[in-house]
Amino acid sequence: MTESGQRHSVEPLTHLGDIPVETFLREYWQKKPLLIRNAFPDFVSPISGEELAGMALEEEIESRLIEENGIEGPWQLRTGPFTEEDFFNLPKTHWTLLIQAVDQWIPEVADLKDHFRFIPDWRLDDIMISYAADQGSVGPHYDFYDVFLLQAEGNRRWHLGPKADASSPRVEGTPLNILKEFDAEASWLLEPGDMLYLPPQFSHWGIAEGGCTTISVGFRAPSARTMLEDLAAELGAGLPDHYRYTDPDLELPFNPSEIDQQTVARVQRHLAEWLQQPQNIAQWFGAIMTEAKYPDTIALDAGSAEDWREQLAAGGSLILNPGSRCAFCREPASLFIDGEAFPAPLLFAEGFCNTHALDQSDVDAYPELAASNGLLDQLVSQGSLIYPEALESDDTDAED
Repeated sequence: MTESGQRHSVEPLTHLGDIPVETFLREYWQKKPLLIRNAFPDFVSPISGEELAGMALEEEIESRLIEENGIEGPWQLRTGPFTEEDFFNLPKTHWTLLIQAVDQWIPEVADLKDHFRFIPDWRLDDIMISYAADQGSVGPHYDFYDVFLLQAEGNRRWHLGPKADASSPRVEGTPLNILKEFDAEASWLLEPGDMLYLPPQFSHWGIAEGGCTTISVGFRAPSARTMLEDLAAELGAGLPDHYRYTDPDLELPFNPSEIDQQTVARVQRHLAEWLQQPQNIAQWFGAIMTEAKYPDTIALDAGSAEDWREQLAAGGSLILNPGSRCAFCREPASLFIDGEAFPAPLLFAEGFCNTHALDQSDVDAYPELAASNGLLDQLVSQGSLIYPEALESDDTDAED
C-alpha cells in the first residue's frame, strides 16, 4: 500500500493524559466522563473561527447557528448556508456556529481522527467544530453517542450534570433538545489542548468565556430501532419461503384463544434460528456502519479518476475520498465502502483500510481488482476512490 497519497500518518494515542488507553476502555468508555488536562500538549487549532465562518457560506457544507436570545425566541436555530450579512448582524455574545464534518474538507482536521484509532474506525462518525462568541453555547443537553470535546482556541467552561433520557423535561418553543432542568455536579474550565470525554446521555453544558473554538469527535451509535428494522429487511429478503412458523410440539390448549407462554417461547426459538447467519450479519453490519454521511458530496467526484490505470502505471496512486468510509471483515473476506459490501482479498482489504491508499503494487499483487468493471472501476465510478491531486486541488480552491 502506498504512502504517497496518504494524508493520515498520525499515530493513535496510547494514553489519555496519564491513563493508558486500555485502562480508559475498561474503566471509562461508555461508563463515566473523564477530564484530560493537556491531552494535546502545545495544541494549535487547524482552523480558526473566521475560517469556520467562511465554510458556513458554502451550500454543500452543513452549518448551524444557535442564538440563546434570538429574535424568534430563546435558543433560536438557523441552518446554513449563511451570508456575510448574517454574521454582521449577530450580537456580540451568546451565539454559536457549528460546522459538521469538517474533516471531509480540511486534511489537517482529518488527521486528528487518527489519534482516536484505539476505537474502531467504523465507530467514528465525523469531526464537528464550533465557534462560540463570549457566553455562547448550545444549552444544557445530552447526546446519544460518545464524544471527545477538544478545546482548540480560547476557553470554555463545561458543566457536567446527571444522566438524562427521553423523559427529561425540555425547553419548549425550540427544535433543540435543551434540558429544562440542569443541576451541575462538576465544572471545569478547558484551555487549548484540554479534552473532555463524555459517554452517552450524560447531560452537559459548555459556555464560552470569550470567543472560543471547540472540536467535537463523535461516534456512530445506530439506534436499536434502526438496526432491527434494517436487519429484518436484510435477513428476511434472504430467507426461503418455506421457513415458516411451525409447532410440532403443540399440546392441547387450555384455552384455544390464548397465546400462551409455550407459544411465545416457540416464536423466540424460531427467531433465534433465523438470526443464526453470522456471515450475513457481518455483511449487513459492515454496510450500515460505512454508509457515507454525505453521499452527494462523494458523488461529485464520481468518475474523476477514470484513467487510473495509466496513472498508477506511471507511479500515481488512488486514495479514499475524504467523505468516504471503509471497513473490512474476515469471514467472508469483504471490503465495505460507503454502505456497500465488496468481495475482496483479505490482505488487500486489511491493508487498504489501514492506509486508505493504493498504487500499482496492489494491482500487480491482485490483478483481479483491475478487471473491467471490477472493484477499482466500481469504486472510481462512484467517487469513493480519487487522486491525491484532486484532494490537493480542492484544498487550494477552499483557500482561494
